[in-house]
Amino acid sequence: MITLNLSDLKSADSTIALLRDPYRFISRRASELGADAFLTRLLLRPTTCMTGVEAAGVFYDPARFQRAGAAPGALQKTLFGQGGVQGLDGEDHRQRKAMFLQIVQPDRVEALAESVTRSWRRAVDDWEAVGRIQLYPRLQELLTLAVCEWAGVPLPAAEVEDRTRQLSALFDEAGQIGVGHLRSRAARRAADRWAAAVIDHVRAGKLDPPPSSAAYVVAHHREPNGRPMASRVAGVELLNVLRPTIATAVYITLVAHALDAHPAWRKRLATGDGSEDTAFVEEVRRHYPFFPAVAAVVREDFHWGGHLFVKGRRVLLDLYGTNHDNRYWINPERFDPERFLGEEPDRFAFVPQGGGDPAAHHRCPGEPIATRLMVVALDQFVRHMTYTAVAPSAPVDFGRLPALPTGGYPIRLVATGISA
Repeated sequence: MITLNLSDLKSADSTIALLRDPYRFISRRASELGADAFLTRLLLRPTTCMTGVEAAGVFYDPARFQRAGAAPGALQKTLFGQGGVQGLDGEDHRQRKAMFLQIVQPDRVEALAESVTRSWRRAVDDWEAVGRIQLYPRLQELLTLAVCEWAGVPLPAAEVEDRTRQLSALFDEAGQIGVGHLRSRAARRAADRWAAAVIDHVRAGKLDPPPSSAAYVVAHHREPNGRPMASRVAGVELLNVLRPTIATAVYITLVAHALDAHPAWRKRLATGDGSEDTAFVEEVRRHYPFFPAVAAVVREDFHWGGHLFVKGRRVLLDLYGTNHDNRYWINPERFDPERFLGEEPDRFAFVPQGGGDPAAHHRCPGEPIATRLMVVALDQFVRHMTYTAVAPSAPVDFGRLPALPTGGYPIRLVATGISA
């Protein structure tokens, strides 16, 4: 492995280059430099960028890295919220993460899948009547309805459109520059107030969600000091259940794109027994872009691979590039679900939503939700809907955050029922 010092770099700040190609900036620069780790400046701040399976194993060592202070303020005020689990370390992180793992127990994930299936079946009747739809925003509304029902969060019919737009803006516009980012900030402020009010109503007995629901579990969670979270922080964590579930609309849209790009697999899945469905969606998660990178801060000075990691420096781990590391993945640019039909991949090689063990590391605890809902969607696409893509196999826009097929993903629904 080769690493470079900041003095070796000839470029100045790389923020614009990163924004132009957020998913491939780190891996392309690393390839140009012949390095697994390099230093640059982002927002004028010295930043180490890392890519690859070995780098991921180092990045998730809690003795070397912390999450407190890692996320840029702009993302704290939009995507993550302030005070949430993403910025915690040590026992605070373990106890907060345990709360999320309680919420996503297998039986609860299955209950959410059933809620999404019901919402999907109601939605396709409207889609069929309209004919042509933009799939991505329709999925956002479908998932908003389903996750709020499942989480024990009231959602009157008159509020569905506004809440869908608000919750979607937390992830769909957070990475934009200008007006889009400002909308995301405004959405965060409004969503935080709404979620905190839900928590207060649960605690006051004005709402009585099931004990297994996210609203109940978050409202009654106790911190390591034995106290409940402040309502504002609890609201942020409730949104950290709702928001990522709705963001699965990105992955589901990419499932549809993959089915059109690989018609042999569509036919194979449609005539199969469902045993290969999970392999297909896992390959979608590996192959397609979702999160570009994750951030941490160096806890104490250490050397790795001949490189000095300086205490307090922000470090970015390249998720997309690690999922395409050709030292681990054979022909990584080829879409091949069969690679998931054998042994499970290394937890530091397959990192679409973070790496390592969800209970111990900062790997997303909602990963089982994403995978299960993608399987639900796949089942609907290949076995219960007849539709055509208006722009099949349109290239994915890697400059968009989150990445989606160019022009969105319009489809024309022909009929419900078994597809041809």
